[in-house]
Amino acid sequence: MEVVEPVEPQSLKKLSFKSLKRALDLFSPTHGQLAPPDPESKKIRVNYKVNAEYGGIKGATDQPSRQTSSATPDTQQAGPSNALALPGPGGSKDPQKGGSQNALVVGPSMPSTAPNDHGFPSKSTAIISASGSSERNFSTSALMERMPSKWPRPVWHAPWKNYRVISGHLGWVRSIAVDPSNTWFCTGSADRTIKIWDLASGVLKLTLTGHIEQVRGLAISNRHTYMFSAGDDKQVKCWDLEQNKVIRSYHGHLSGVYCLALHPTIDVLLTGGRDSVCRVWDIRSKMQVHALSGHDNTVCSVFTRPTDPQVVTGSHDSTIKMWDLRYGKTMLTLTNHKKSVRAMAPHPKEQSFASASADNVKKFNLPKGEFVHNMLSQQKTIINAMAVNEDGVMVTGGDNGSMWFWDWKSGHNFQQAQTIVQPGSLDSEAGIYALTYDVTGSRLISCEADKTIKVWKEDENATPETHPLNFRPPKDIRRF
Repeated sequence: MEVVEPVEPQSLKKLSFKSLKRALDLFSPTHGQLAPPDPESKKIRVNYKVNAEYGGIKGATDQPSRQTSSATPDTQQAGPSNALALPGPGGSKDPQKGGSQNALVVGPSMPSTAPNDHGFPSKSTAIISASGSSERNFSTSALMERMPSKWPRPVWHAPWKNYRVISGHLGWVRSIAVDPSNTWFCTGSADRTIKIWDLASGVLKLTLTGHIEQVRGLAISNRHTYMFSAGDDKQVKCWDLEQNKVIRSYHGHLSGVYCLALHPTIDVLLTGGRDSVCRVWDIRSKMQVHALSGHDNTVCSVFTRPTDPQVVTGSHDSTIKMWDLRYGKTMLTLTNHKKSVRAMAPHPKEQSFASASADNVKKFNLPKGEFVHNMLSQQKTIINAMAVNEDGVMVTGGDNGSMWFWDWKSGHNFQQAQTIVQPGSLDSEAGIYALTYDVTGSRLISCEADKTIKVWKEDENATPETHPLNFRPPKDIRRF
């Protein structure tokens, strides 16, 4: 009787490695080798395709050797095209006899619609031979029509240029709002003042004092002669612009207030702050209607809409929440971002909005909050502000002074501008804190860390010829 040797106790890790090695030894000799083609199925496929699609050009195979020999090595290495592999002469069933000389070449009369490496249609011809059994049969992939990219082509936009620099604040300029009449705009600063400027000339009209910390949020009502401001001093103030003084204060925030928005149709004010709550205020009675709580960190961006979801908030907890204003409850939470959502911008015409964080700029549909797509480039900086105009030009402003312009429809980044600090400032003070378009969407105003306000407009002399559109559709979107 044979003596059974005792089994040596082995750890789970060692057994796993043994199993992996066994699997590798088993499959590695054939790894990378394709299964041999089946001549019968290949013949059926080719005959079917020839009869269905290439019946009219079968005469092109009368002189295959001359066409093949005239083809240079360059054409043999061209990208995928509609070339057809056929069996050997006389309909031979043996692929070896046909050699590599029998191929149907698609000539200039049938340009290939296949995109090349750059994503554009290629008109080159390619020869795909019906070679021996060791090679894979590419005839079906060659015959299959390559779909052009479905990604929308961007609209051409003129590049934007800075034409005015306004200085006057003594601290970082943190917030901005444009009057609905489009004659003046106001800015809030770390110097604790709110300044009102003439939009056409850039001249200072008025300075309002009252906050005891930097002014982080501003909004101007289009229904009343009121302006609203919020700051790091936990205060939310309502200013009467006929008397130029504070007529109401809204108390309740437990820490600094970072963002502020006015509801477009009802007399409701929304403020978000470091206490992780977005508070809803009745403008007239100064009462807090709701405390929209649910975020785990600072609420740093908010916008409102006339229809549900009427309130959308972004937070440092990297989520976006949509709120039911009637009940003060969360309707939906979007967790697409990985970093703080410091800026959001609704499109003025479409039912959609964009949100920006350090990882990406993303586009969402409303009201359901479906994710549409990422913008096609990454700014690779903290994005503090963004704005969109009716022409579909979106702009994002970064902490490093970069200002990127995007085509809304396609997500193509068509311009990358870098703000220049005013003389006497440090290079590190090239930061953009707030952005807004005027009412017409033809002027862009940026608030910056070098204590200036810069006004931008489109370059009138630019044309699609002087500034061509350098667009490549994303590779991973293309499909057969």
